[in-house]
Amino acid sequence: MSKRVLKLTGYQWVWVLYIAVAIFTSVLKYSRNIDNNYKIFRASYGHAREEKTLYGFYPQEYGDEYFYGPLFTAIIAPSALLPHFWGFLLWEVANAIMILVAVHLLPFTLRQKTQLLLLCAIEYANSIFYMQANPAITGIILLSFILVERGREKWATLFIVLGALIKLYPVIGLTFFLFSKNKGRFVVWTAVWSVVFFTLPMLISSPEFVLNSYPQWLSALHGKVGLNAYFDSSQDICVMGVVRRITGNINIPNPPIIIAGAILYLLPLLRFSQYKSFKYRIMMLASALIFIVIFSTGAEHPTFIIAVMGVFIWMLVQDKPYTTTNIILIVLTLVITGLGLTDAMPRFIREPYIARYSVKAWPVIVIWGIIIYQLLTEKFVEKDGKLVVQN
Repeated sequence: MSKRVLKLTGYQWVWVLYIAVAIFTSVLKYSRNIDNNYKIFRASYGHAREEKTLYGFYPQEYGDEYFYGPLFTAIIAPSALLPHFWGFLLWEVANAIMILVAVHLLPFTLRQKTQLLLLCAIEYANSIFYMQANPAITGIILLSFILVERGREKWATLFIVLGALIKLYPVIGLTFFLFSKNKGRFVVWTAVWSVVFFTLPMLISSPEFVLNSYPQWLSALHGKVGLNAYFDSSQDICVMGVVRRITGNINIPNPPIIIAGAILYLLPLLRFSQYKSFKYRIMMLASALIFIVIFSTGAEHPTFIIAVMGVFIWMLVQDKPYTTTNIILIVLTLVITGLGLTDAMPRFIREPYIARYSVKAWPVIVIWGIIIYQLLTEKFVEKDGKLVVQN
């Protein structure tokens, strides 16, 4: 048995690493009673059952507030019904499995998948340590793209709608509609899943409660935007936050910058002739993963697993992934974005510089700019760059 275990491939060992980090975090956080984020998620199920407002303050149960959609109360049910530790363990491992399965299904070689998971390992650990759903959200966006690529719009739209009604970010998957060869099916199934997932929480609470919860959710998110935009916020690690903190002007508004970012994101989609190129399409996926983070005031330390996945997908599909420039960008992403807000970075650098000026976002913003430039100028179809596809 021991010899067989030792014969695991490097790729399989990376899977072991990801799951082990999830298990270790569960044990550590539970044993020290520092699992506040999971308590919020777990309690949402009970609040929905009792028809208590999901977006109120419950200081006797947990700190902070609940900001996920009403649908999440049904999704967390299997975990919430278990004893606390086992539910917590299920939650963490499920997040790990979600991102691992999604990466496994990418049309990359095993070597590329191994490199991708290793390069994302720091940000994955950051996110899983904070017990958030970001690894699963990353997996959901990847799966929506992969399934569109495979012509399985029925299941692609399931993940888009599911993710969007949990944490909004996966709504970016609607962009992949443009790459679908079955656009009618895409529209129909988006409508079907919207009805299914909108009503699913009604299985654990009343229709009236759910109908009232959706506008409350949007109101809570709107209020949170204002709370994020101050200099000591642990969130606002985005383009708008960088501008505010560098200029020292807390009153710089979000909409003009977000609109400019959205225009830049959408411009490459006008290059219809390039849709035939897989490299173009997967670079649009990379751009999407980064865009939704760096233009969100809710972006915080553990959110960046989503953006960093985009960064390294982009890097690995380049004709020469490990040029001197790319190696510098890799190092900056791993050190500044990955470790910048952790204890691995000395406090005299971390607090007055990286935290104060949202430096964590800087390497990712620069790389997104490079991706947009390439998407606008590179002749993908003419170069006919192809990745090795694993069936």
